[in-house]
Amino acid sequence: MFAVSLRRLALAAGLAAVSLPALAHDFHHDDLRIAHPFATPTPPGAPNGAAYLDIGVEGERPARLIGASSPVSEVVELHDMTMEDDRMVMRKLEAFEIAPGEPLTMRPGGGKHLMLINLEAPLSVGQRFPLTLEFAERDSVEVEVWVEEAAVGSESADAHHHHHH
Repeated sequence: MFAVSLRRLALAAGLAAVSLPALAHDFHHDDLRIAHPFATPTPPGAPNGAAYLDIGVEGERPARLIGASSPVSEVVELHDMTMEDDRMVMRKLEAFEIAPGEPLTMRPGGGKHLMLINLEAPLSVGQRFPLTLEFAERDSVEVEVWVEEAAVGSESADAHHHHHH
């Protein structure tokens, strides 16, 4: 019985160590929840980068992300990347629609993301920067983006969320 209790205590301590940093990296504003904003590092001289995050609506009203801005780049655009006939196609979108109960999940490797265009300097692992998200019919929300290797950002966010869409 003592061994079982120690195992449970170790498991609880491990879960707390994993979840505390993740919780510190969530942002709540009214009925919006923005989780784990991260960007991937860029090679020296790369003009553009990408940022990813999860946006959930906890209320009844859908949300519409219509823009973003950051001091690390000249422009931030909303993009969607898809594969068409074995080639990547990137499209700029006017908005991302987020339905209540159906979070928008952005990850490297495809789908929706935020393009950081004309970077002021390369993005390096460990760096943090502000990103302002502009919503239609809601206040703007400022979040802190952490620059992490793609696998780190995906794993942290995936471990933090129990469902995927």
